[in-house]
Amino acid sequence: MTTTYNCTSDDERAQGLEHAQRAISEKKCVVLPTDTVYGIGADAFSPQAVTMLLVSKGRSRTMPPPVLIPRLNALDGLATDVSADARKLAEAFWPGGLTLILHAQPSLDWDLGETKGTVALRMPADDIALELLTLTGPLAVSSANRTGQAPGQTAAAAREQLAESVEVYLEGGFRPKEGETAVPSTIVDATGPLLRVVRNGAVSLDQLREHVPGVLGLGEIPMAAEEPQEPVTAEASDAPETAGDSAAAGPAAAQAHSAAGSSAVSTNDNNAEN
Repeated sequence: MTTTYNCTSDDERAQGLEHAQRAISEKKCVVLPTDTVYGIGADAFSPQAVTMLLVSKGRSRTMPPPVLIPRLNALDGLATDVSADARKLAEAFWPGGLTLILHAQPSLDWDLGETKGTVALRMPADDIALELLTLTGPLAVSSANRTGQAPGQTAAAAREQLAESVEVYLEGGFRPKEGETAVPSTIVDATGPLLRVVRNGAVSLDQLREHVPGVLGLGEIPMAAEEPQEPVTAEASDAPETAGDSAAAGPAAAQAHSAAGSSAVSTNDNNAEN
């Protein structure tokens, strides 16, 4: 049975988190607040749960969700070949509005969709989201809305679209604050020799370059000596989500596609992140 918990109340928050943890373990979906908008989350390691998430949103496997993590040190457990530059950005902007596309650990037993061996990771700057992630482990999270509709900025708004397809709704108030414009996470493809922005968002290019001067901006081409990688349509989730969702992740209301190097993460749906 679908239940909404008011997480602005300490008692209901504890009950809601416990129910959400149980729902995730039972391969069901939950809606949670992130630092962008609300996200719909599921066990990242359960193909059944991820399929339910995609079906709830009306999305195909060609638009895999990003994965939200509770702490920085989860990065190496989920991704491989993490460059020093990618690690610098994670250390500088996590938790926060940065999603990194990385090579997924090949040993992991998961199926997020047609990812071409990549995963989009983000650590959200939201207390409720981080508390749930600490209980459940990594979650596949995309914006809490039906594809093509506006992402939910409250759990109640998300429930209007997702209804009984979600077991638990964690209501934490407006995300972002009421009256503020939802800004998606910035997505950086870190799967190639050069880091490149594939979606502009909460972290500006100037901020990124303070830590990694060589980051390529959206649409920028490497120097002539560099062979440009073949572009692949990408998704994210977490944007005026990510959730994210995100991508979370991850998602913006405008449905524009951008090149993401060798990754298969879409940037057209606003952790998220979501």
